[in-house]
Amino acid sequence: MARTLPLPTSPSLSRSDGVPRRRGLIIVLSVLAGALIAALWSFRFVDSVIGDNVANTLLGYDAKETAIGGLAAGTVFAFVSGLAGTFTACNIAVFGAIAPMAGSPDAHSRRLGAVLRPLSRLALGMVVVSAVYGAVGALLGDRLPQLSAVQTDSGLPPRLIQASVVFGLIGLAFVYLGLAALRVVPDPFTRLSGRFPHARLVVVGALIGGFLVGRPFPLFHKLFEYAAATRNPFYGAAVFVLQSLGNITLMAVLFVVLLYATRGRFTQWLTASPARIAAVTAVTFLVVGAFTFLYWDVRLPAMFGYGWFPTASW
Repeated sequence: MARTLPLPTSPSLSRSDGVPRRRGLIIVLSVLAGALIAALWSFRFVDSVIGDNVANTLLGYDAKETAIGGLAAGTVFAFVSGLAGTFTACNIAVFGAIAPMAGSPDAHSRRLGAVLRPLSRLALGMVVVSAVYGAVGALLGDRLPQLSAVQTDSGLPPRLIQASVVFGLIGLAFVYLGLAALRVVPDPFTRLSGRFPHARLVVVGALIGGFLVGRPFPLFHKLFEYAAATRNPFYGAAVFVLQSLGNITLMAVLFVVLLYATRGRFTQWLTASPARIAAVTAVTFLVVGAFTFLYWDVRLPAMFGYGWFPTASW
């Protein structure tokens, strides 16, 4: 009886310990890709052309100009504005979560319940952070820089200073996770995963929830002002959670469709080699991390005369 021989693994792609070869090249190309996206990014297009039009279409009125007409309307506005902000610079990094979710053992299953488990763990971390910040934001209101109308000597509005700090830290966190996937730096989840195997996805979800802490997206700013005006921490928590769920809806749909459309072949390909999944995970984290950091901490200050960053004219 003939035996089926395993496919050979190219020695140029991985080492015997499962670490990708040419890690330096992976890092350099990923960071350059993030920098290129940051340079070409058009916030006017994604915020106004995409974001505003999606919100206006789903709500049936001008989302920016029409006042939020009550708690129920604010609840609908929260989810719709979150969905409309999917492709904004303060949310696009959410798609970096697809690779680690696809690498989860549950993603091999053809059962919908199992496929949704990685999403539920991601959502857990996201919901905790967004709910806490929503409650705090409703109580503090304009005492937070994100809602402050104070003018600074630097010319940067307080909300953009907060955005720069928050997204800079989140971007660096994604870069670190990418480097850890390549074993260039220590993996913070090595020991923790023994007791909490899903800790990585929960933490990635918490980083996604942290997007709200710095988000200057006009529709979110409008929602934040309305939630703060209620002075109700429970309502603030609820609408911020809905905003975050709207932010990940398209990514979640893409993840599920990707697994089912390929009938599991994508997951099998991804996890066939430890080096492959490490490389793909590293690339996604490094690209979104580099983009997030460079856009918010280099390009944004450059727009106000602090430093320089190449930026497309559109």
